[in-house]
This record gives sequence, structure tokens and C-alpha cells, in this order.
Amino acid sequence: MSEGLLEEALQDLNRPINLLIDATFFGREFGFLVFHDCQKVIYLKEIKTESIKDFKEGIRALKQANIGIQSITIDGKRGYINNIKKLLGNIPIQMCIFHQKAIIRRYITDNPQSLCGKDLKDLMNLLCKPEFHQEFIDRFYFIKEKYYFFLQQRNEIGDYRFKNLRSSFRSIETNLPLLFTYSDFENLKIPSTNNQLEGLFSHVKERIKMHRGLDKNRKKKAVKFLLKNLGKK
Repeated sequence: MSEGLLEEALQDLNRPINLLIDATFFGREFGFLVFHDCQKVIYLKEIKTESIKDFKEGIRALKQANIGIQSITIDGKRGYINNIKKLLGNIPIQMCIFHQKAIIRRYITDNPQSLCGKDLKDLMNLLCKPEFHQEFIDRFYFIKEKYYFFLQQRNEIGDYRFKNLRSSFRSIETNLPLLFTYSDFENLKIPSTNNQLEGLFSHVKERIKMHRGLDKNRKKKAVKFLLKNLGKK
């Protein structure tokens, strides 16, 4: 069995799973790549950075354990998405809409100054409302067309003036095919976000803060223990 697979967590896995994947870091010292089946952590590996190599190793470990993966919810890294398709074929992939909103917020801030930024902010308020999915798509392309010439502006040295806004549009358009997978395959009950893992990570970090005196090795052991046990639904 792969080092990262949790044998005790796999004993009752005789069902297809909706897989959540994310990583968390504890300062610059270390982090963990975590696979969750919406009920418990099933794969856990210590990492220094998020790498395609570690991700592929985890997916291969689940395949070798004959775990049926019916969908994956992920934060949108292109290398991850491309390798999911290579390793698992055409399974449903959901871009975590929480991460998508966070990406756009970083680009335009909470208080955008341009009309384009304000329209994008209003647009992102529709993302979490299933009944407005088509309206989100239609408004996105309307806004993109509306500000086309605005976004083409360059400064005196020839660079685009509004790089962050351009990056926002590029991010949404790239991820658009993955944002509404959960509603396209409603019968699979695919999570639309990785919030379950994000909540787990926050809980673990709060608990670790209570034990500031732990050395690095003891901290790692404590984190592993908490991820395994607090991650159970």
C-alpha cells in the first residue's frame, strides 16, 4: 500500500467517491497534500510545495487501491486538471467556486475603482447561485465585450494598463467549463467547493497554535493525527 494511503480509512470504501483535493502549509516548514472522500481523509502526504509529481502519485495510489473516483473537486491548477484527464479519463471535474471567487478578489480587490472591476465584482456575486448559472455565463461575455477596447489600452512603454483585470477575465474564461460541473451532474452530488477541506485545515491550525512549544517533528505528528481524526464526517 502507498505510503500516503490511510489503510484504516479505506476499509469501507466499496463505493464510488467524490474526491476533494487540496493542500495546506504550516509556515515555510512543511505542508500536506490531502485527499478527502467527503466523509474522511483517505490520502495524506507531507510536501514542501504543491507539485504535479506528488499529485500524480496520490491519484495513482488510489487507482492501485481500486478506489472508484466518480468526480474530483479541485482548486483549478492547470497541471492538476490535465493530469486528471490523463490518469482518469473523462471524469467530471469541478473547479472550487470558492477558489475562483478568491482569485478574482485578489485581482480586483474588494473595492475596485474602475467600472469594469465593479461589474466583475457584481458578476462574481452570481457564481454561488445555481439558478443564475446561465445568467453568469451570458453576463460574463457581455462584460468582456463591453470593456474590450478599455482592456486593450497600453501605457507609454507598451504594456497593458489593466493587467489584473485582463487576468481576471482570462481566469474566468479558462475555468468556465469547470465551474458548474456540480449542477451538470446533479445526480452525483458533486461538491461545488473545497470548503470542507478548508474548514478542516483551519481547525487543525487553530489546534496547533495552542501547542506552540512543539518541535518540528512533534508538530508534524500532531498535524497528521488531527487531519486523520478531525477530517471524519
